[in-house]
Amino acid sequence: MTWVAAVARLRARREPGVLVTVATVRGHAPREAGAKLVVGRGETWGSIGGGNVEAVAIDRARDMMGAAKPEPELLDFALNDKVTNRHGVQCCGGTVSVLLEPLPVVRAVAVFGVGHVGLELARILARQDLDLHLVDSRSDMLAKKRLDVLVDAVAQIHAHHTPLLPEEVLEELPHGTHVLIMTHDHAEDAALCDAALRAPHLGSVGLIGSAAKWSRFRTRLATEGGHDEATIDRIKTPIGLADITGKEPATIAVSVAADLLRTFESEGNCPAPPDGG
Repeated sequence: MTWVAAVARLRARREPGVLVTVATVRGHAPREAGAKLVVGRGETWGSIGGGNVEAVAIDRARDMMGAAKPEPELLDFALNDKVTNRHGVQCCGGTVSVLLEPLPVVRAVAVFGVGHVGLELARILARQDLDLHLVDSRSDMLAKKRLDVLVDAVAQIHAHHTPLLPEEVLEELPHGTHVLIMTHDHAEDAALCDAALRAPHLGSVGLIGSAAKWSRFRTRLATEGGHDEATIDRIKTPIGLADITGKEPATIAVSVAADLLRTFESEGNCPAPPDGG
């Protein structure tokens, strides 16, 4: 498997990893500059030459995966018999620098309702490196021609057409997914709010709408849903920045996206899903 395919596999699995590259070589070394190794939690792909250099790089890469905010690192190795190594002697005679680049699990966002605001929001979020789930009960909202505006997206786009029970998608979403509820139907919004509060694996939950709408929803979530006040408070509404008051779809979308990015900043490094999750 090529290193590019290995990186893609880790991303698809939503697992952290580290890309290890031979950055510079002076003199003799097992591999040339540019050789790559991808390190996952329990697997590796490729090679930077084996021996002590590779073993130390793998050890350090796995330490990095457990760090809260891993940063790229450069490791230097002297390949001679005078150096005490952790994993045996390499005496090729040269020196090697190895660059370790973290491959964190990207964030995931789910937008329920891809109407005017939802599509504008998708266009903005698509410029971020994340997994973007677009969910709608109306097939025409997810038509290929309509979503062609996202063709150059940086994000990985996942479209979900759910004509009956869009809330079922919540259970399929990755650990830590941030959910934004903005469908065309208040009954659908209410069902999604109730289901989201029963899904502890989700990240933040936001609801678009007025204070009057939220007042009705809050009462219903407490009485019919049986949720306590602390649980109901998981839902943030209104979403967006309070000092941006424009009502054009693109303006609302910018406000909501900025608010979400602020949530990302406060969250810090995106947590990896639990083992087996």
